[in-house]
Amino acid sequence: MRQMLKVLLQPLTVAGLLTILTVGHSLRFAPSADRPLAGMLLAAFLLLFAVLQMLPDTRRRTRNATLLAMPPFALALNALSFQVGASQVLLVIWVACTFTAWTPRVAIGAALLVNALFYLLLFRAGFEDPLSMVLINMGFQSLAAICVHYARSAEDSRDALARVNADLLATRALLDDSARDAERLRVARELHDVAGHKLTAMRLNLRALAAEPALAGHPQVALAERLSAELLADIRQVVQSLRDDRGLDLATALRALAVPFPRPALRLAIAPDVRVTDPAVAETVLRLAQEALTNAARHAGAGQVWLHIDNGEGQLRVDIHDDGQCGERVCEGNGIAGMRERLATLRGTLDIGRTAAGGMRLQARLPG
Repeated sequence: MRQMLKVLLQPLTVAGLLTILTVGHSLRFAPSADRPLAGMLLAAFLLLFAVLQMLPDTRRRTRNATLLAMPPFALALNALSFQVGASQVLLVIWVACTFTAWTPRVAIGAALLVNALFYLLLFRAGFEDPLSMVLINMGFQSLAAICVHYARSAEDSRDALARVNADLLATRALLDDSARDAERLRVARELHDVAGHKLTAMRLNLRALAAEPALAGHPQVALAERLSAELLADIRQVVQSLRDDRGLDLATALRALAVPFPRPALRLAIAPDVRVTDPAVAETVLRLAQEALTNAARHAGAGQVWLHIDNGEGQLRVDIHDDGQCGERVCEGNGIAGMRERLATLRGTLDIGRTAAGGMRLQARLPG
């Protein structure tokens, strides 16, 4: 219910609803005998408009059927109340809707066909100058189409910019983590090679001093030798802890990648024993998640994407699935092809299928 209200309260949707209601208000000037039928026709158009706004982009056939069903109701209402001069506004709304669902070429062709029918309707009804009325109406339709087209273009550009920004943040997180690992290893090597070497030499010298008859049994010499041994052991422990590879922080990078997507939400689970130390492997996992999120948002209408990473059979396993709806046959576009190419360079594999609920499932395997 909340999602439905959110969709219906979008600025363009509210403008369309208010315009339709304004047309309804103008029907009081129509002949009284035609008002009940005119009201039903307008209510049907209003219902179709509301359904169209709530349908996800993935329901293309249903959206197309809804769009094709709208003009007959608008034209029939025009036939009943063309003297009122308001019902043709519904065609302006319809043309605006076509530019949100169809390509400009298809939308323009459909608009020309419907306007030709509108002209014939006015001509047969005996309207004095049907061509002028149609041309004026087409001017408003063009204005609405241009506004919708640029509004959608602005939204697409904003979403693309947000995805690029998230991509940069995720990549920066991996690079920062990789730089920290490199610095940790450098410090470990310095401690081992410099401090460890000198402490070993000092301990050998202290042992030699303790063996001298004049210093044998001297407590300070024995204490210095013992402390040097303990310090050498501590340095070795510090070096070992610095060399312990915790792997790159995939969780932070993946969550940064999902930030610009209001839908779907990312449900991330990484097994505790997963250690990814190769930046190339980490970047590949990042790109897999990015493509899965994009596909789920654009094509599947998914609300959630589950991403699980673990180790098994000497491989890094990445399983991704969503709760959207994809076709029986998954069409592999450039994004999927890019996934396969990235995995192939690392001797990995990718399997694509559907979940029992109809969502998309990606299963990638990389050398562990």
